[in-house]
Amino acid sequence: MAKSTPTLDWANIRLGDDHNWWVEELSDTVHWDVDGLSIIDPRQIDHIVELCEPLREYGLDLDNIDTAFIPFRIDKDLGNGRVRLARVRDSFLESEEKLFALPDVVDEENGPYADFLDQITRARVKMLNDLFDFEQKLTVDEVEDQLREEQSNRFMEGKAVHLFEEVIAILDYVPEGWEADDDAPVKAAAEEEDEFPDIADDEDEEKLKGDASLRWDDDEEKKDGEEKKLDDDEDAKAAKGDDDDEEDEDDEDDEDDDEDEEDDDGEKKPAPKARRSRG
Repeated sequence: MAKSTPTLDWANIRLGDDHNWWVEELSDTVHWDVDGLSIIDPRQIDHIVELCEPLREYGLDLDNIDTAFIPFRIDKDLGNGRVRLARVRDSFLESEEKLFALPDVVDEENGPYADFLDQITRARVKMLNDLFDFEQKLTVDEVEDQLREEQSNRFMEGKAVHLFEEVIAILDYVPEGWEADDDAPVKAAAEEEDEFPDIADDEDEEKLKGDASLRWDDDEEKKDGEEKKLDDDEDAKAAKGDDDDEEDEDDEDDEDDDEDEEDDDGEKKPAPKARRSRG
């Protein structure tokens, strides 16, 4: 196996126009063919580990990542988008250093990287069958056939397939017509809705109506009614007071008129003086 070959100590890589890294030269020229060989950068391997985490529930062993990829760290910058990498013995799952990951593809059919692809495919299929209610269970063969067809189409177009894209195509795979923004547990959400059925039946409604703590609307309406009645009573009293004042003023005016009439009718005129007789 190439991973145990002591002569694989360093790698020269270059940044491609697609912003992916490609291998130019390896220290082991016996077992490796660098023609079209790609290498996964630290950001990409971190993303792969993140997407593999949920698959542990479906039988994936994350230690297989350390088996399938050979770790390298940056040794020096060679200029013009080229970098020299040095091989290390760290784990992708435990190391805090930014590591490049070279897929072990010396044996493309049965090697560690090929086994890793098979394992994540099986785990992904189990997850999809658990999350989605397919009419027929999804199979590993169906997924592999579809991915292989897409890869062949790219080769026919003269496009090189970076190994990061090959891994992500599996980890992000969803059958056509079942695409989703993410792999949220759709099935689990539906089951959760069933666990909390509609409580608006007659019996429960009566219980809710009888619950004094839920009758704040009635209390508010009653309070508003009492306040409105109080306001109406005060308005009525005020209106009555105004009428009484007007009646008092009218009575005073009538008394003044009566007094004036008595002055006119009851005034005594002086009696005429008697004439003296001439004698």
